Amino acid sequence: MTSPCVEILAAGAAEPITSAGNARLGIAVLAGIAVIVLLITRFKLHAFLSLTIGSLALGAFAGAPLDKAITSFTTGLGNTVAGVGVLIALGAVLGKPLADSGGADQIVDTILARAGKSGGRAMPWAMVVIASIIGLPLFFEVGIVLLIPVVLLVAKRGNYSLMRIGIPALAGLSVMHGLIPPHPGPLVAIDAVGANLGVTLALGVLVAVPTVIIAGPVFSRYAARWVDIPAPDRMVPARPSEELRTRPSFVATVSTVLLPVVLMLVKALVDIVVDDPKNHLQRVTDVIGSPLIALLAAVLVAIFTLGRAAGFSKERISTTVEKSLAPIAGILLIVGAGGGFKQTLIDVGVGQMILDISKDWSIPALLLGWLIAVAIRLATGSATVATISAAGLVAPLAADMSTGHTALLVLAVGAGSLFFSHVNDAGFWLVKEYFGMDVGQTVKTWSVMETIISVVALGFVLLLSLVI
Repeated sequence: MTSPCVEILAAGAAEPITSAGNARLGIAVLAGIAVIVLLITRFKLHAFLSLTIGSLALGAFAGAPLDKAITSFTTGLGNTVAGVGVLIALGAVLGKPLADSGGADQIVDTILARAGKSGGRAMPWAMVVIASIIGLPLFFEVGIVLLIPVVLLVAKRGNYSLMRIGIPALAGLSVMHGLIPPHPGPLVAIDAVGANLGVTLALGVLVAVPTVIIAGPVFSRYAARWVDIPAPDRMVPARPSEELRTRPSFVATVSTVLLPVVLMLVKALVDIVVDDPKNHLQRVTDVIGSPLIALLAAVLVAIFTLGRAAGFSKERISTTVEKSLAPIAGILLIVGAGGGFKQTLIDVGVGQMILDISKDWSIPALLLGWLIAVAIRLATGSATVATISAAGLVAPLAADMSTGHTALLVLAVGAGSLFFSHVNDAGFWLVKEYFGMDVGQTVKTWSVMETIISVVALGFVLLLSLVI
């Protein structure tokens, strides 16, 4: 949605949108992003505050009146939170009972028990499956904390190289985080460029499957040779299910986790096959397959299939839901501020500038979105900030795109946001400390794996663009 102050902001600029005006806007954008990067990396300021200050700086550099820049930022923040805030909250509410009820442990134990019968050859593939299923409703950091005890136990008991087991698990989590809604990054990108969530989810799965295979089990063979270390001797955190007398069944847990995905994919399929807004079937699937209803349905089902199955009382379920919401406050603020930055970019005329400049470039829109996301990712270390900022910058390019190509633009931006995690990324240090590696070893394994995911995903996005 474009703010009503677009014309006012554009009028506030000192020059019209000409080549000279484009040059000024380009400098303003670089300066605004530089402010954000400097505040995050040099002064260690929280991303929410950095994005807020950077948005105001962008408006000032572009010559817009400060009061109009403030209005633009707050409008974008409000629209973004309104668009994806509830979905992020519902995703967090779904993830908490999955962990606390022992449902996640049930998935892990069941798959590992089956994989163990193959003599260990299937173990890396099992880790990918586990991480991908658990990673659907959970944020990346939560997924790591949940899976690390399993990775350490499997590596130690089976005498496997830690990288052979750990890399596939990390790849599964990372791909879900960058490409598959309802994670915050993809959701915000979908909202920013006006993509269809169901189509994006379907194409995201097509891209994610081969990407996670290459970056996970295949790459782990080489990572295990480059960094051949055993699981560190440390106290493995207690698993939630060890305190429970009962826990949900494997089938019930997987069905609950996949329910919103199935509902959204059904909606996308019916929209493609039926393609008649007046058709009763399509009207029903449009409702039940909407992200809000799909996630809400999964949360309500989880209360019974996960919470009640684990013997939780009504009070315990209420407490679980309450605790799930507190940790996402920071994420919502960052996402909202990113939306404010995006709206400021649009309102000062950056969208038109990119359209004007891109006409003279031979770079495809999908590659341009990926490159912008890569640059912001390398500078800030945040995949979410990179996705939000890049999606705002390339949103005008989606205006004339088909539904499929708009979805692919979201995936290209998401892929770029995962490129080469290094020392300014919290995930880098999380992996380093949990796996007991030094900085060089972490770069050769985790950072290279992230780069493989980014490049391979882009490759499959570009291939799909040729046939869609």
